[in-house]
Amino acid sequence: MKPPSSIQPSEFDSSDEEPIEDEQTPIQISWLPLSRVNCSQFLGLCALPGCKFKDIRRNIQKDTEELKSYGIQDIFVFCTRGELSKYRVPNLLDFYQQYGITTHHHPIPDGGTPDIASCCEIMEELAICLKNNRKTLIHSCLSPSIPV
Repeated sequence: MKPPSSIQPSEFDSSDEEPIEDEQTPIQISWLPLSRVNCSQFLGLCALPGCKFKDIRRNIQKDTEELKSYGIQDIFVFCTRGELSKYRVPNLLDFYQQYGITTHHHPIPDGGTPDIASCCEIMEELAICLKNNRKTLIHSCLSPSIPV
């Protein structure tokens, strides 16, 4: 009989542990100027609000309230529903709706790329938001590291 294999610490998913306390720092938004594409608007980029994974412990209600206070009107979400569950925000899209934020959900599996038709649809929706001077934000499951 073969002994059970031991679980290495690096294999253990710490997202299964309940946090002691949620992160108290404001959600960080990087503002990307779109002047290079002849647009006077800025596009916001941020990490996944409410995310609870490994050492990240965001508070979904606090993060969403902050986004609303920044005047965010439209959010493009590229996470799949499975990823939203994995990062413990399965109701994020509903949360945005409750706060009056228009959500554009275009699920792209982590590490995947959208097909051309999906890219065109995303770009058309984004262009409409920006043309109508709507304060718009994009987030995926990963944290942005774009210096502005």
